[in-house]
Formats: sequence, structure tokens, C-alpha cells
Amino acid sequence: MTDLAAVVLAGGSARRMSGVDKPMLPVGGRPLLHRALAAVAGADPVVVVGPARDGITGVRWAREDPPGGGPVAAVAAGLRHVSASRVVLLAGDLAGITPSTVERLATALGDADGALLTDDTGRRQWLIGVWRTASLRAALPAEPHGAALRRVLGHLEIVEVPAAPGECADVDTPQDLDRLA
Repeated sequence: MTDLAAVVLAGGSARRMSGVDKPMLPVGGRPLLHRALAAVAGADPVVVVGPARDGITGVRWAREDPPGGGPVAAVAAGLRHVSASRVVLLAGDLAGITPSTVERLATALGDADGALLTDDTGRRQWLIGVWRTASLRAALPAEPHGAALRRVLGHLEIVEVPAAPGECADVDTPQDLDRLA
């Protein structure tokens, strides 16, 4: 995966999970954040936006300003460290993400602005995609704090890539964790 960077968002407040460090929750014996990082192992750099976690090396850590400013602010913070022409954008709570997911998205990108995974209902997964870095930067508002990702990026040319079974699985609630554990 040449000329490909990655930004992994791992700084949310996990309100529905009583504020636990959701990216570090184990699923199948492996923390969720480790799964996302393994999926983008060929990217350079790999930027994790969120508080630094012990035991994770080989990444650049970044924080949105102010912390907790939402996914658009986190994307803006991560992009400050990216010079590659393409960037993988992932949530840090994905249980089903794999290197082959990222490869399929990168291949599907073609000349579009972005390639997003879609779930089994056809819903776009805004935090499972590969984007042209310039397109992301151009779409970001001057004040990204609190902006909605689908409103900011929804007008871009996007290729939809249907997910394989379980590929979009993430952990948003205790029930999700129980179902995936």
C-alpha cells in the first residue's frame, strides 16, 4: 500500500459504555484498537487521534482541539500529520476490520474522493474508508468542532463498497460487546 497513510479515531467519550476506554476493550482476546492498527499496518504514517495508550508503538499520537471535539475535529487533527495522497480513516472500535478490508477500499477508490464500506442495509460507514487526502482537507470546515462527518463529507464523490459479513461490526454498547466477545 504505497502512498497511503492512516488516521484512526480513538478519542470518543464512550457515553453508552459508561466512559470506558472503548478502543482498549478486548474482543476475541485482542483490544479493538489493535485490530484497527493491524488493518492499516502497511500505512505510513499511522496516526491515532486520542489519548496515548501504553504498549502501543509505531504510531503518531494526536489530539483534537479541544479534546472531545467530535470526529470531524479528530480527522482535522490527524490530517496535520499526513502527507500521503491517500488516507485510511477508521474508528478505533471496529471488531471486524481486516487488512483485506483496507485493501478492497484502496482498490475501489479509483478517481473518486473516497471509498466507504456499506453495511448490509446499504448504510455508509463514515469511519471505514479510504480517501484522497486533498479531498478530505478541502471538505473540512474552518471550525471542525462538533461538525457532523456525513454533512462535511457527504457531498464528495464516494464509491460504496459492500461489507463482508461482520466487517462493519463495532462496539457502541455493552450489548455489542457481549455479542462480539
